[in-house]
Amino acid sequence: MRSPQILALIVLLATPALARTPGLRETALALHNEARERVGAPPLVWDPQLAASAAAWARELGRRDRMEHSPWEIRRGQGENLSMGARGWFSDAVLMHSWFAEADDYRPGVFPDVSRTGRWQDVGHYTQAIWRGTTAVGCARGSSPTQDYLVCRYSPPGNMIGQPVH
Repeated sequence: MRSPQILALIVLLATPALARTPGLRETALALHNEARERVGAPPLVWDPQLAASAAAWARELGRRDRMEHSPWEIRRGQGENLSMGARGWFSDAVLMHSWFAEADDYRPGVFPDVSRTGRWQDVGHYTQAIWRGTTAVGCARGSSPTQDYLVCRYSPPGNMIGQPVH
């Protein structure tokens, strides 16, 4: 009889790598939908067009090697969250973590009056992620020689002034 460790190793070696390691799509949906479930918002679905739009901007950030939001004109109808970290050092989940950590400063309300700090910017990534009216997300990564850039796009966009977050 084989030990549990040997059986686990056999299963691990027989499982394709992609099945063992969740991809960006799975990670993004899991983290977003866990946060949304906590506030009673419906789950998001993955949108390949949003992911393609995010990929174009992620590539541009890698080319520029500077993190900045895309101009509203090129992403009309899409919200956007960004993150960056040293190239090759951070998983997708780690790059998204700071968005969901903003929940500590969030207070339910009408945007932009939704932060315990008085600055909506301190919770803006989180509020976009949990925005009740948002139904879809698509994310992508791009890289410069030194940085990885993560871009998530949302539709319909959140953080609309005068609207309740959820």
